[in-house]
Amino acid sequence: MDVFLTQILNGLDKGSAYALIALGLTLIFGTLGVVNFAHGALFMIGAFCSVFLQRLLNMSYETIDPTKTDFLGNPAVVKTPYVESWFGPETGAAIIDWSVPLAVLFAIPVMIAIGFIMERGLIKHFYKREHADQILVTFGLAIVLQEVIKALYGANPIQTPAPDSLSGVAVLAEGIVYPVWRIVYFFFSVVVIGAVFAFLQFTTFGMVVRAGMADRETVGLLGIDIDKRFTLMFGIAAGVAGLAGVMYGPINAPNYHMGMDFLVLSFVVVVVGGMGSLPGAVAAGFLLGILESFASMTVVTEIIPGINQIIIYLVAIIILLVRPRGLMGRKGVME
Repeated sequence: MDVFLTQILNGLDKGSAYALIALGLTLIFGTLGVVNFAHGALFMIGAFCSVFLQRLLNMSYETIDPTKTDFLGNPAVVKTPYVESWFGPETGAAIIDWSVPLAVLFAIPVMIAIGFIMERGLIKHFYKREHADQILVTFGLAIVLQEVIKALYGANPIQTPAPDSLSGVAVLAEGIVYPVWRIVYFFFSVVVIGAVFAFLQFTTFGMVVRAGMADRETVGLLGIDIDKRFTLMFGIAAGVAGLAGVMYGPINAPNYHMGMDFLVLSFVVVVVGGMGSLPGAVAAGFLLGILESFASMTVVTEIIPGINQIIIYLVAIIILLVRPRGLMGRKGVME
């Protein structure tokens, strides 16, 4: 039972990232009809927002401490972060320690702006083009963004540790311990997903967007500029992907190719959930995360070697053979 519950937790952890990325992908496809292969790159950029803020907060100046000496006997050079000199040693150290959660606030406007620029500068020119053209241009954009990050930050992973108070393990039950930050990531994803659904369900803006997703022409005939609202939804989708990347940094150190690692999996999640279905994308994300977790167990891989690498694709094949639209796909989408 302990092993079973642990694997469920591992699955929810993985499923949280899948669900957040797939949710953003589905928002873009459902509103704009664009197959965005650059969405994984937005996840990566979000992770590097935390790297940038961490380095910014750690900027320091050097002073000479005559009370200390180095190994040569000379007065020691002490580096003091600027935030510690501005806010005091304790408050400054706390700000640095909580750089990843603080990066969430930093990443929201940054990712929305990047999404807006991407949509206005490139994506809008491919609305009426074939999906193959959209895939090619967005995949090319993803490669460009990946190489830009590689040039700026190098090819090696960069550690972005969680706050000290959230970096330990929690005892959930007798014999079950689990990293605190992974639990935080799961609840964070639930909050973000809930906020997106509440925004679409209970606000006038969201209702108009949902109406536009169902019948864009009719909404336009009512005198509503649905294109502007869809552009903002692209920014929100980019923000969701970025937030997923920010909080994922302590779990998997940010690197320039992490977006590509999640890209294919996230599209499989979207297809399994049903193209254009937001609940389907979230449900499929958690479902496939749990299945992948159980397939990674030693007892399973000993019986079927490599099953953990292909389980998601096998499930996708089975579901699409039975339900070509996916679990909750809408009629007429991608058919």
